Amino acid sequence: MRGINFVTNKRGQKTAVLIDLKRHGQLWEDFFDSVVARDRAREPRESLDAVKDRLRRLGKLRG
Repeated sequence: MRGINFVTNKRGQKTAVLIDLKRHGQLWEDFFDSVVARDRAREPRESLDAVKDRLRRLGKLRG
């Protein structure tokens, strides 16, 4: 595929990839977003109502 090149080790195993961001920038963004989402999957969650309440107490949200 044009714009995508694999880096291999001495055994010929793929160890990294080089992506032409001008050609495949959207592909990279999608990949990166999925990696970030997977990494954050174990982080504690907070409900939207709890966030709104905290922001109201800090004076950063009205209503």
